Amino acid sequence: MTTEHTTLAPESAAAEADLTPEADVPPVTTPTFADLGVRRETVEALEAIGITTTFAIQEYALPIALRGADMIGQAPTGTGKTLGFGVPLLQRVLDPSEGADGLPQALVVLPTRELCLQVARDIAAAGVTRGVRVLPVYGGVAYETQTEALTRGVEIVVGTPGRLLDLAKGRQLRLDQVRALVLDEADRMLDLGFLDDVEKILAMLPADRQTMLFSATMPDPIAALARRFLRQPVTVRAHHDLEAGASPLTRQVVYRTHPLNKIEVLARILQAGGRGLTMIFTRTKRQADRVAEDLDFRGFAAAAVHGDLGQGARERALRAFRSGKVDALVATDVAARGLDVFGVTHVINYDCPEDAEAYVHRIGRTGRAGATGVAVTFVDWEDMPRWRLIEKTLGLDLTWPSGEPPETYHTSAHLYDDLDIPAGTNGTLPSADRTRVGLAAEQLEDIEGKRGRKRVKGKATTTPGGRSSERSGGRSNE
Repeated sequence: MTTEHTTLAPESAAAEADLTPEADVPPVTTPTFADLGVRRETVEALEAIGITTTFAIQEYALPIALRGADMIGQAPTGTGKTLGFGVPLLQRVLDPSEGADGLPQALVVLPTRELCLQVARDIAAAGVTRGVRVLPVYGGVAYETQTEALTRGVEIVVGTPGRLLDLAKGRQLRLDQVRALVLDEADRMLDLGFLDDVEKILAMLPADRQTMLFSATMPDPIAALARRFLRQPVTVRAHHDLEAGASPLTRQVVYRTHPLNKIEVLARILQAGGRGLTMIFTRTKRQADRVAEDLDFRGFAAAAVHGDLGQGARERALRAFRSGKVDALVATDVAARGLDVFGVTHVINYDCPEDAEAYVHRIGRTGRAGATGVAVTFVDWEDMPRWRLIEKTLGLDLTWPSGEPPETYHTSAHLYDDLDIPAGTNGTLPSADRTRVGLAAEQLEDIEGKRGRKRVKGKATTTPGGRSSERSGGRSNE
């Protein structure tokens, strides 16, 4: 990974020159949290869970955030940004022993229930030695549990836009004492149509506050939001270093496949020895649906995730995948961003990635934490120029007798040998092997919990009977 202090990708050079001042040149050595001035109790809490040295985004974000400056962190999921903003929040808030009155002092806004739970859990772990109370608030559950916790008192609230707005409008959530705000996964909130709600929340907060915005990309609406609500922020960028490539524990296999035979090859790979959770990447939403439906018809426990699904449906599929109710998740690149699941043994690029960065990002979902993984890429004849560029950019040492990926069909002997597929395997999962309960066993929840409202391409409307649904107006090929 490489990290640099830099300026925001500008709409115009003059506008962004005012937005982001020049930052110091980063140090060569990697400091510990203690080296950066993090209070002793937080350092002890992090050490208790095995965290001592900082990741790159933390190394450069913490000195800025700890001094109370506004900041933009442009970083993808998996770079350690949660502690990059969570530790400064803990540094800023009073705990109950220091006279905290129970009103929220810090607020984290993010797009989905799962991110909400994950971030709240990580911040709470870092603040456990001080007894800092961290409350996740999100839709899909009763209001009473969350309002009761707010009544008892909390220091940090982590929540999704809709539920935060509902609680604030209902006066169960007071925001007048918030002195630090984090907007996490801002571009994803834009994709899901929550930007209007975010701006309403911002308008309820005290003007005298620290604001930190984190986003993997910086589309124009997010840049405009930053200019309106942040005060001369310093920008820190962190991105995956392509030169590092994939984990050395990930075995990379590439096949030239015919489009009409891909599903047959895929069905055999899903019966390979040692296969666990599997992520399958497609280029378009329509293709993701088609592949998931075909796999389901063949007896596999599969689900699709893409931008045309409502948020509740997306989160349902992700929960089913994490819990193992489905073991094959078919996803588009944008929809799968931020998904970090332990136990992914295989990644299959059903469609060739667009570029080297997409390839590294996809296959990086396996081969983690000392575990081995397998990454299989299907390359159509028309994809060969793109694949050659990916291979050259990453310096992949993949050699074949013909100089190109082997032409592969579901009947090719090398397919079975390469991936430990039992001889005689066909394109349908035997009934005896259908042990997963499937997507139908996972309850569909209203993630935002907005009674009587739904979102269609970012707009809220009323539905009959007060039911709510979420639908984003994402990109055409998410």
